[in-house]
Amino acid sequence: MTRRSSRRPALRGLVTRFFSLALGAAVAGAMIVSMQLPFLHERPSIHLSLKSYNSFDYTPPPLAWPSQGSAALDVPALGITRVWHERVVPIASLTKMMTVYVALKRFPLSIGETGPCVVVTPNDVLSYQEDKLQDDSAVIVTAGEQLCEIDLLNGMLVHSAANYADILAAMVSATPKDFVARMNATAKSLGLRNTRYADDTGVSAKSVSTALDQAKLATVLMRSPLVRSIVDQTVVDLPVAGFVNTFTPLVGVNDVVGVKSGRTSAAGGCDVMAVAYRLNGRRHLVYAVVLGQRGGNVLATAGQAAFALAASAETSQVDVAFQKGAVLGTIGFGKDVVPFGLAHESHVFWWDQHNDHPLHVRLRHLGSTIHRGEVVGWIEVHSIEKPVALIALHSVAAPTLWHRIL
Repeated sequence: MTRRSSRRPALRGLVTRFFSLALGAAVAGAMIVSMQLPFLHERPSIHLSLKSYNSFDYTPPPLAWPSQGSAALDVPALGITRVWHERVVPIASLTKMMTVYVALKRFPLSIGETGPCVVVTPNDVLSYQEDKLQDDSAVIVTAGEQLCEIDLLNGMLVHSAANYADILAAMVSATPKDFVARMNATAKSLGLRNTRYADDTGVSAKSVSTALDQAKLATVLMRSPLVRSIVDQTVVDLPVAGFVNTFTPLVGVNDVVGVKSGRTSAAGGCDVMAVAYRLNGRRHLVYAVVLGQRGGNVLATAGQAAFALAASAETSQVDVAFQKGAVLGTIGFGKDVVPFGLAHESHVFWWDQHNDHPLHVRLRHLGSTIHRGEVVGWIEVHSIEKPVALIALHSVAAPTLWHRIL
């Protein structure tokens, strides 16, 4: 009995020490594993290198803002606007852009359609004669002739006919006051916060806006294929009047597409000019607006200033050609990285001022192994260009837990 009793404490001690060692090893192993677990799902890191592309070092010339008045530039395809001396000023016949927009909202029209028609009244003839006496732009009309919506739009946008604007407004609203109220409500709905209309023609100095607001309106108005087809005309054939020319400078020259010009003694020369350019093989428009131009032929002065501004914007376009297989950076896990590049030759475009390019890389959600040829991310610019896919040029795998422990 004595020998058995003396062996039991020793055996229990041995068992206790064994379990203590096992528990300690388990705890140590668990700690090692817990320290490594956050790295088991480690996202690969990416390094982008564009130093070999000289286009990134290009500094464009400054924008050619006019020497007087105010101006704005709108590049819708790139989501870019710029303003110069933003002021609320009279806008002359640029007012007719809103008259056209309101009329088309009331009576939508497609290319090839005539729209509703009206018969010219003796009062309409008197209005024409008054416009001519006041040296306002107008198109001759005769009592009893028929004018359709398409005729009125052509005469307003191409020849800036004030009497056509009045006739079109009368088709939409019962009174001039009601139509102007509709114009102002529409301006508010479009977010033109600095725009206020007092008439449908712009003869009134109380029809005011800013260059930026007019650029915004032009981009909205020119979404209409019908409007784009009208303002691109240098002449238009109207009932009774026959062929009349455009008053918008430079239309049909150097990719100028319109949109509207105007002049009064209060407003000076004003021009909203759309100029076509190509971006990534597609045709787009840049809008240049100048207000308050003075001296000599104010319409010509405004047109020259608007074109110079639009042309300077086009020179700010950057085109970077990425070659197939060119190494644009590395991707991987820690120090274990591989190069990535493009599967195909691609071009990336953007509009650059002060060399502030908006290019960035969006990384794809990747697994623990990156395979050769796998898309690892995309080059994006302004989110308007189609993203350019980046592929891994070699394979790489994330370190395993065993390699991390060792």
